[in-house]
Amino acid sequence: MRDEYRGWERRSDLLFGALPYLLLGLSLLLAVTDSPLGVWRREHVVTIVWAGVAAVWTAATFPTRGHYRTARGHPLTVIYFIGLLALAAVLLSRDEIFLLFAATAFLQALVLLPTSWAFLCVFCASFVVNTVPGGFPERTVPAWTGYVGAIVVQTVVVGWINLLVSKLDALSEQRKRTVRELRAALAENEGLHTQLMAQAREAGVHDERRRLAAEIHDTLAQGLAGIIRQLEAVGAEDERVRPDEEWRRHITTARELARESLAEARRSVQALRPEQLEGSTLPGALTTIAAQWSQKHALPAGFATNGAVRPLHADLEATLFRVAQEALANIAKHARAGKVGITLSYMEEMAVLDVIDDGIGFDPTAAEAVAGIRDGHGLGLVAMRSRLERVAGTLEVESAPGEGTAISACVPFDTQHLAFGKAGP
Repeated sequence: MRDEYRGWERRSDLLFGALPYLLLGLSLLLAVTDSPLGVWRREHVVTIVWAGVAAVWTAATFPTRGHYRTARGHPLTVIYFIGLLALAAVLLSRDEIFLLFAATAFLQALVLLPTSWAFLCVFCASFVVNTVPGGFPERTVPAWTGYVGAIVVQTVVVGWINLLVSKLDALSEQRKRTVRELRAALAENEGLHTQLMAQAREAGVHDERRRLAAEIHDTLAQGLAGIIRQLEAVGAEDERVRPDEEWRRHITTARELARESLAEARRSVQALRPEQLEGSTLPGALTTIAAQWSQKHALPAGFATNGAVRPLHADLEATLFRVAQEALANIAKHARAGKVGITLSYMEEMAVLDVIDDGIGFDPTAAEAVAGIRDGHGLGLVAMRSRLERVAGTLEVESAPGEGTAISACVPFDTQHLAFGKAGP
């Protein structure tokens, strides 16, 4: 819409700037061709000379195209109108057809002069147009009434149009200024919004790093310290003083602490971006992990994609990759499956990861209800669901004893929820 308006304005400027020359040329053409073909009058030469003077005067004093809008009320425009009316009067005295050229004074007064000067100019132009061709009217009331009435009506009507155009121009300029100010404000707000998003994102990353550091300190450090104490106790035991059962108890405790610390270490590492995604796409990383898992566990694990592959936000890719890792780990531990299938589907508004196995299955509700109570069962599902919730994703688990398991993880393409660091790394 803005480009269309500017195009219209450029064409209007071009026509307005060419209008005096067009009407002058048309008037001159009609004036010199009113004689029979082949007959040339000396008066025509004089008319051509005066028309040339009018063209030179217009070219020398008329505001150039595109500048007449800013020349409104300039002293040069008043001088231009004085010369224009004088030359129009001379040309009208030679041929009435130059009324076309004189009419430019009415049109240009609407644009080039302020209201008071425009009324005066229109009055003078009306006086010239109604007086020069035929002189003053007869000394009768009807003749003078028509003469004066024509001048008054022309002055009032054209002057009123001038006033209206002036108001519309002022309103247009005000709207343009408002639009420019709004655009500047929007540009500034956009810059501030981008800066705030970057700062919030960085703050979220720092918060997550501090969380991981505290988690490692509270779990791994404490667990490893306990292991060291148990091993030191074993080294200090004298089998002649302590029975074998006491020695075995320390070893068992140390083993359990080591396993717990290893599990915590894995959880902490999984909170970071997978190295498999560095320099690779999500389908490529899933293909690699499926092949590695299949080779390690001697089970067929196929991978396929559906739909046109689209780039995802880094946090979304990391989330789906970790879900696939956790699902494969659970299959290896519990499913006793004969084959595994992984599918990544790109839909219109979301990406869906499906991991399916033909193993022994389980009760998902019961597993999540007792998560962490019995040998850590169900923790994988809880971790997957929590990870997906951070990126506004969902997790669906379909399984039953003896019927295999299907895990479906969905994440939206829309990343507005990630703008302030709500998603985990």
